[in-house]
Amino acid sequence: MNKLLVSLVLTLGFAASAHAAEGNAEAGQGKVAVCGACHGADGNSPAPNFPKLAGQGERYLLKQLTDIKEGNRNVVEMTGLLTDLDEQDLADIAAYFSSQTQTMGAADPALAERGEAIFRGGDLDTGLPACTGCHSPTGKGNPPAGFPHLAGQHATYTAKQLTDFREGNRTNDGDAAIMRTIASRLSNKDIAAVASYIEGLR
Repeated sequence: MNKLLVSLVLTLGFAASAHAAEGNAEAGQGKVAVCGACHGADGNSPAPNFPKLAGQGERYLLKQLTDIKEGNRNVVEMTGLLTDLDEQDLADIAAYFSSQTQTMGAADPALAERGEAIFRGGDLDTGLPACTGCHSPTGKGNPPAGFPHLAGQHATYTAKQLTDFREGNRTNDGDAAIMRTIASRLSNKDIAAVASYIEGLR
């Protein structure tokens, strides 16, 4: 099983890098004015329903931007915003936000224990794997594989993404449907707990 997971991660990583443009953070800074309205000028969104982009993995950001532009991920608030941007523009924007320092949040103490249990140990009864397997024990993600940085992300945003994966409203997690499968094993209470724990993770 471990060999299969490693093989999958490496394959996904090489496939993603085969066509990616090289991003330039300095160039990207001049292309993010519109992004700042929702995500903050440095990628630290002040609104909990919009994700923090600062410090996020460059490969992951580029994939999301590309998926949104190509219609493989539906984000209503971003409709038309990427239409006139080419692959180099998207790569530069991803590089810029990835180079920024993310601000941290805080977990709800009432949810932290259950959230930590899910994040670090999963749930054997439901077959839920630990989040650490792909996103690392610190929540920093796995940049070479394109697995996102989670630590410090707004709980409201994370909870919505997990719910969207569970309900089939978000499907851009690849043919293996890893996140859709994992989210299908989470109750609303578990989603709230793990999302809150992630927000306070450092």
